[in-house]
Amino acid sequence: MRASDRAYAALREDIIEWRLLPGTVLAEVEQSERLGVSRTPLREALSRLTAEGLTTAGGRGVVVTDISLEDIDELFELRETLEGKAAALAAQRGDADIFLQLQSELLDAPALLSSPDPARHDYYELVGRLDAAIDAAIANSYLAQAMRSLRVHLVRVRRLAADDHARLTAAAAEHAAIAEAIAEGNSKLAEAATTVHLHRSLSHVKAAHTSAQKESHG
Repeated sequence: MRASDRAYAALREDIIEWRLLPGTVLAEVEQSERLGVSRTPLREALSRLTAEGLTTAGGRGVVVTDISLEDIDELFELRETLEGKAAALAAQRGDADIFLQLQSELLDAPALLSSPDPARHDYYELVGRLDAAIDAAIANSYLAQAMRSLRVHLVRVRRLAADDHARLTAAAAEHAAIAEAIAEGNSKLAEAATTVHLHRSLSHVKAAHTSAQKESHG
C-alpha cells in the first residue's frame, strides 16, 4: 500500500470512529510523525479527505468537519432517495436466496448485539453485507457509487448512537424486513420498508445528536 493510501485509510477511520473529533486541526508535522509518513503523501491523503467532505481546509489548516442537525437532515434526504430506489431495483433484479439468507441472519442479530464487543463489529459487518448485496443486485454502477460515497458520512453519523442496544435491535428487525421484501421481489414493499427504517433512524440519530450537543456544552 502506498504511503498516501495508508495515511488516508488511517485518518479516515479515525475520523469516522470519532477518535479525531470535529474541529481537530490535522497539523502536518504532528500527523506525519503519528502515521509514520512524510509530508507529501500526508498532503495527498488530506486532499482526498477534503474531497470527501470529512475535512476542510481553512485559515487554521486542515480541520475535521463538524456534523450539524442540518447536515443530518440533508444526508437522510439523499439517503431516502438513493436507498429507496436501490431497494426497489434489488427486488426486481436480485437473487432471492441471497436475501433470504441475509433475512435469517438479521433476525438472529440480537445475539450479535449481546456480544461483549462494544463496537458491534459483527453486527455492522452483517449490515455491510446487506448493503453490498443490494449494490450488487441493482446492477447500476452509478447508483452504487453514489451510495458508497454517502455511506462514509452515514457511518460517522451512526457512531453518535451506536451504543443504544434497543435501537440497534429494532434496526436489525427493520433490515430483516427490507431483505424479506427484496427476496419476495416486491419492489414497492422493499422501498416502503426502507423508508420506515430511515425515518426511525433519523429520529433516533437527531435525538442522540441533540443530547450529545447538550452534554458537550455542559
